[in-house]
Amino acid sequence: MEILGLLGDGMALSLQPLNILLIMVGVTLGLFIGAMPGLGSVNGVAILLPVTFLVPPGSAIIFLAAIYYGAMYGGAISSITLGIPGASTAVATTFDGRPLALKGRASLALVTAAIASFIGGTVANILFTMFAPLLASVALSFGPPEIFALMLLAFATFVGLGGDDIPKTIFSICIGLVFAAVGFDQISGAPRLVFFDISGFLHGINFLVLAIGVYGIGEMLWTLDTTRGKITSTETKMSVKGIVDDSKEGMKRGWKGTTIGSFLGFFVGILPAAGATPGSLMSYGVAKMVAKNPKEFGQGHPGGVAAPEAANNSASTGAMLPMLTLGIPGSPTTAILLGGMVIWGLTPGPRLFVDQSEFVWGLIGSFYVSNFFALVINLAFIPLFIWMLRMPFTILAPLIFVLSVVGGFAATRDMHDVWLMLGFGLGAFFLRKFDYPLAPAVLAIVLGPIAEPTLRQSLLLSSGDPMIFLNRPIAGPITIIAIILILLPVLNWARGKMRKTAT
Repeated sequence: MEILGLLGDGMALSLQPLNILLIMVGVTLGLFIGAMPGLGSVNGVAILLPVTFLVPPGSAIIFLAAIYYGAMYGGAISSITLGIPGASTAVATTFDGRPLALKGRASLALVTAAIASFIGGTVANILFTMFAPLLASVALSFGPPEIFALMLLAFATFVGLGGDDIPKTIFSICIGLVFAAVGFDQISGAPRLVFFDISGFLHGINFLVLAIGVYGIGEMLWTLDTTRGKITSTETKMSVKGIVDDSKEGMKRGWKGTTIGSFLGFFVGILPAAGATPGSLMSYGVAKMVAKNPKEFGQGHPGGVAAPEAANNSASTGAMLPMLTLGIPGSPTTAILLGGMVIWGLTPGPRLFVDQSEFVWGLIGSFYVSNFFALVINLAFIPLFIWMLRMPFTILAPLIFVLSVVGGFAATRDMHDVWLMLGFGLGAFFLRKFDYPLAPAVLAIVLGPIAEPTLRQSLLLSSGDPMIFLNRPIAGPITIIAIILILLPVLNWARGKMRKTAT
C-alpha cells in the first residue's frame, strides 16, 4: 500500500499545470521527432536538453521522458506510411506495417501500433513500479555469458524470419554479421574490413543508415519495378467507426504479439547496453514462431506490428530502471538522461529512491500520464498520416528519396554514409529480386556489435572453454533453448529435402 500511496503522490505531481503542459508538448514533439528518419529519441532528447534548464529538475526529466515516450510511438509512423524506419527501434514494424499500408489497411496498422504501444508501456510501468529494486539486481547479474546467450536466442529466431529457404537465410545473416564487424575492433582497437582503405569505414556502418537504405531506397526501387509506373496512390479509408473496428481487429489478431512484446521488451530493456531495438526485433521473431500461421508474417499481419511496438515502448521504460536504481544507462537515450540528472545535481543510484523520493515518484507517475497522452495524441493524428498515403506515388517517391538522404546524413553527418545508404538500397533491391530475405541481415547487424564482444569476453573469462555458456545458472538454460530453436528448422528443412529426393 505504501507503493500505491507514493505512486499517487507522483501522479498528482505530474498532473500539475506546468508538468501536464510539458508532457503534452513533449509527447507531441517526440511523435514527430520519432517519425522523422534519422532523428529518433536520442537526437530529440539531446537537442532539447538545454531547454530543460528553464524549469525545475523534476519538470525537466518529465519533459525529456515525454519526448522519449512520444518518439517510441512516432517511429512506427514513417515505417508504416512510407516504409522508412523513423528509428532503429521501428525497423521490425516495417516488416508487416508497410505491407498492410500497401493493401489499404494503413489505419489498421497505425491503430494496432498505437494500442500495442499503450499496453506495452502500461505493463512496463506496472512492473517498474512493483519490482524496481528486484529487477535491477537481476539485470546486474547478467554478465557477458548471459548477454551472449540472450543474443544467441535472438539469432535462433532469425532462421524463422527467412522463410523455408534456410541456406539463403544463413547467407543473409552472414552478410549482416560482416557489415557489423566493419570498423575498429571493440576489444583490440585494430581496424578491420576497411574496404578499399576508404576512411569512412573506420567508424563502422551505422545501423540506421543501413535500415533507411534497405527499407527506404530499396522499397522505393522495388515498388517502381513491380508496378512499372502504374501505381498512383494507396487506397485508404478513414472514419471513427473504422478506428473502432480496426482496434478490435488489431487486438483480436495481435493480442499474442502484444503480450510477448510487453514482457520480453521490458526484460531486454533493463539489461545494460541492450535497449529497445534488440527487444523489438526479438519480440517480432518470437511472435512469429508461436503464431498459428507464421507465413502470414511479413505479408501484413497485425501481430507483426503489435509485437515490436509493444516491445519498444516496454523496453524504453525498462531502460529507465537501471539508470535510476544503479546509475547504469540501459540505452543511448537514457545515457543522455543520466547526464542531464548529473547536471541538475542529482546522483542516480540506490539512494535516489530515499534521498529524492519526490523526484523519483514524480517521474514514475509521469510515465503513466505520458503513456495515456501519447495514445490520445497518436490516435488524433492518424487522419493526417492516412492523408499522406493518398498522395500520388509520383509525389511520394521523391519525398521518400529526400527523407532517406536527409535521414542517412543526419545519422552521422557524413556524406560517406549517404553514398553507402544508396548502395545498400540498390543491393537490397537485387537481393529481393533473387528472393533473399532482408530481415535476417538487418537483424544481424543490430545484434552483431553486442554478440561479438560478449562472446570474446566470455571466452577470455573461461580461458577459451565454451562450456561457460552451459554451466552458468542463467546462461545455460537460455543457450540450450537457443540451440534447440536453431536445430528444429534445420532438421525440418533437411527432412523436406530427403522426402523430395525419395519421391
